[in-house]
Amino acid sequence: MESENIAVLYESVAGDISTLISSGTLLPGERVPSVRRLSRQKHVSISTVLQAYRLLENRGMIEARPQSGYFVRRARPAAEMAVTNPPSTPRPVGVHDLVSRVLDAAKDPRVVKLGAALPAHELMPSARLGRMLSAIARRSPEALTTYAVPPGREELRRQIARHSLNWGCNFTADDVIVTNGCMEALNLCLRAVAKPGDIVALESPTYFGLLQIIESLGMKALEIPTHPRNGISLEALALACEREKVKACLVMSSVSNPLGSTMPDAAKKRLVQLLAGHGIPLIEDMVYGDLHFGATAPRAAKSYDKQGTVMLCSSFSKTLAPGFRVGWVAPGRYQEQVSKLKFISSVGTPELLQLTVAEFLANGGYDRQLRSLRRAFAERIERGRGLVFEHFPEGTRATSPAGGFVLWVELPPGADALALYESAMQEGISIAPGPMFSASSRYRNCLRLNCGCTWTPAVERALARVGELAKAHLAGTARKGKRPSANDR
Repeated sequence: MESENIAVLYESVAGDISTLISSGTLLPGERVPSVRRLSRQKHVSISTVLQAYRLLENRGMIEARPQSGYFVRRARPAAEMAVTNPPSTPRPVGVHDLVSRVLDAAKDPRVVKLGAALPAHELMPSARLGRMLSAIARRSPEALTTYAVPPGREELRRQIARHSLNWGCNFTADDVIVTNGCMEALNLCLRAVAKPGDIVALESPTYFGLLQIIESLGMKALEIPTHPRNGISLEALALACEREKVKACLVMSSVSNPLGSTMPDAAKKRLVQLLAGHGIPLIEDMVYGDLHFGATAPRAAKSYDKQGTVMLCSSFSKTLAPGFRVGWVAPGRYQEQVSKLKFISSVGTPELLQLTVAEFLANGGYDRQLRSLRRAFAERIERGRGLVFEHFPEGTRATSPAGGFVLWVELPPGADALALYESAMQEGISIAPGPMFSASSRYRNCLRLNCGCTWTPAVERALARVGELAKAHLAGTARKGKRPSANDR
């Protein structure tokens, strides 16, 4: 009975704020009352107000901005993106040629890079890292002449274990293996639990790098329907596990790429239990997890792991030093296999870089860096969404990422992101077309945009120009009477 009263109370508070928003008293972009202020006004606890604001967040009415509070979410498209609908059968992957073509074209320094998911260089603490690296090289010259064999330097592994407490994990330095970025960690995990021809379940759309790994290992991808805010469909995944011989599941449970979705904690727990019940290892990619926009860090699915079947992977490439390529994995019961594969794949990760990252984390600089990044990326995502809704064709939809700096855009049916990519490149603008993110060439009318780049008037003009090109393409398609393909969705 007490829990029912609490539920009624926070729903009532949420209803009052919802009324203020619907009536126009609180306008899009305006700050809603602070948690403490509303607590005093309504004579309720702070936890009740937080529950009310989480409910409004889930409804898409407000959003949290790091260090700033809660704000009314700006106008979004007429309808939210639906759960994706990929094919229900596993298939070989063949995205490498398209991905290579898009990434190679973006290497031209004259190109405005709206496709590559790279954070702006001015947001990274490069100068401080450089000074640390030089000091460590003078202090420990042996770091330049030593092979850093697995599992890696204890100093770094200990700092990673401490940082993982933010995600609800409780592993030790001995549970961590240092890798060359998150991509190597994911590659090693897949090789440890699956072989060529095996089926790997994963979100759809998903990061093209994951598809490239599956393709290179000769495995098959089984795309699972995914919600743009709440992540992979557990119902669809359960059916897939019953129907197919799934050998591994690859999931970005917090701040996914490209959707920016974050699974609720209860869903993460169910995910771990579901896969453990089928004896299927979960490979969890948390590379964007530290870039969440919420007031608190999201829990990792790994935090619910009781059997050691979750392999948690991440890196510092999106938050600290992309060029360092320092990543890590906590592979649970697969520790020995992953360690052996790490040695035969690349021997180790440079000790000097490991020691530099470890010192940065130990000195408390990482928490300040993350707060700064979250604030910058939240603002840039909001500006990017505003430009999309202002300049792209009517009916365009865009995600509301839970963090990170990429935006997934869905153009009206009939749009062709590959043709749009070619037209944009002719004008020196790079985008990432939707088919890169699917093993089945889905999402032909979608694209991913990087909002984490150096934000300049030139970037804003480029984004507006992509919208104008999309309108022109759609107008041409309408004149030709082309019908939208099933792959548009």
